[in-house]
Amino acid sequence: MTDHYDAAIIGAGQAGGPLATALAKSGWHVALIEREHVGGTCVNVGCTPTKTMVASARVAYLVQRAGDYGIYTGPVGIDMAQVRQRKRDIVTTFRSGSRHGIETTEGVALIMGEAHFAKHDSNAADFALTIRLNDGGDSTITANQVFLNTGARPHIPAIPGLSDVSYLDSTTIMELDHVPQHLIILGGGYIGLEFGQMFRRFGSQVTIIQRGDQLLSREDPDVAEAVAQILQEDGIEVLLHAEVQHVNTSGDGRVQIKVGMSGMEQTLVGSHLLVATGRVPNTDALNLDAVGMKTDHKGFIQVNEKLETDVPGIYALGDVKGGPAFTHISYDDFRIVRANLLQNGHDHTTGRIVPYTVFIDPQLGRVGLSEQDARAQGYSVRVAKLPMSHVARAIEVDETRGFMKAVVDSDTQQILGCAILGIEGGEIATMLQIAMMGKIPYTAIRDSAFSHPTLGESLNNLFMTLDD
Repeated sequence: MTDHYDAAIIGAGQAGGPLATALAKSGWHVALIEREHVGGTCVNVGCTPTKTMVASARVAYLVQRAGDYGIYTGPVGIDMAQVRQRKRDIVTTFRSGSRHGIETTEGVALIMGEAHFAKHDSNAADFALTIRLNDGGDSTITANQVFLNTGARPHIPAIPGLSDVSYLDSTTIMELDHVPQHLIILGGGYIGLEFGQMFRRFGSQVTIIQRGDQLLSREDPDVAEAVAQILQEDGIEVLLHAEVQHVNTSGDGRVQIKVGMSGMEQTLVGSHLLVATGRVPNTDALNLDAVGMKTDHKGFIQVNEKLETDVPGIYALGDVKGGPAFTHISYDDFRIVRANLLQNGHDHTTGRIVPYTVFIDPQLGRVGLSEQDARAQGYSVRVAKLPMSHVARAIEVDETRGFMKAVVDSDTQQILGCAILGIEGGEIATMLQIAMMGKIPYTAIRDSAFSHPTLGESLNNLFMTLDD
């Protein structure tokens, strides 16, 4: 007998898990198939563990700066095994809570294994899935609708010699039980920067290699330059316009990286290598050809504004569909599908405001359009900018690095986007996101009374710069 379900969800990430329970509570019979960990990338190898370790690194940083506040302590020691255990404990708590919620929801069958499509008859009313079960054997199920939430994994570039050396990725680096002597990082995106600053604060020498002309390639140049300056102040070496040509292991076991820069070659030697060059979708094991589904040239599944694929009855949610790879976007994908399937809604992704925070210290909080994107889209732009050294609260806590920047439509006075590089930048950016959602003109924020002395109060002064 083949079990039949109203819906099969492949991947128990931040869209798949909530969708399974929501459908089941509405009377659907749901199969939720997960090959590794309930909770997806975020809970297991992404947001939760990395931000837990970032917090440990910030404590180390503050202890090292204690004298700046008139506080004196003894030598600072880093116990990476304890840092790792703290991370593991929090991940286990989050993962266990998510799994418990799924397993106790009537109507959801949690199946641990890897699923792929079986050959599909276009005249059939359902889809067949074969599941290689984690505890052995195969199982076949059918479902009227299928939801793909299989996420992504670290991209490993085709660099000569890389496959012959021992390297770390964004998952394995969090399992180190010691502080690397010299960590070399390939990639200047948010993953590389967060780990770079983290391990610098733990005591590693750190070098970041970026092939482009700036870190964080999608940000405005002034933002990227300020981020690079902050990292360099922290003692991190940043190499731009650097192309990795070859990787090998030296006689003493260290990693050697040959880099081309401005027509010249340089060889870097480090104790550890972190590859942080983006992520690729987990679509290769799904056997999408069986249902006639196409992907783009990078393997991402294409969807419309309602997250429907080109095969009726199949949806894709989260990182596997490309676009912004953030937990909150995955969850919003779930919200859209839930609204449309269960609440007679007409929700869509068109015009969705995309916020995110890069958890370096100080944080980079971003929402909406950057300055260069706003100009490229033809807006008449005004830019408000305020250094954090002019923010009273930042001065009081001695965290004055960075700046606040907002992009305004000069015709409508609406806020188009912001970049807040400063202490709690993500929280301040959220304030501006709420203003954007409510279509509040920048003048209303400029003229509002906010509690003193808070970081939010600085938005008065930020927008007053447009009056100068």
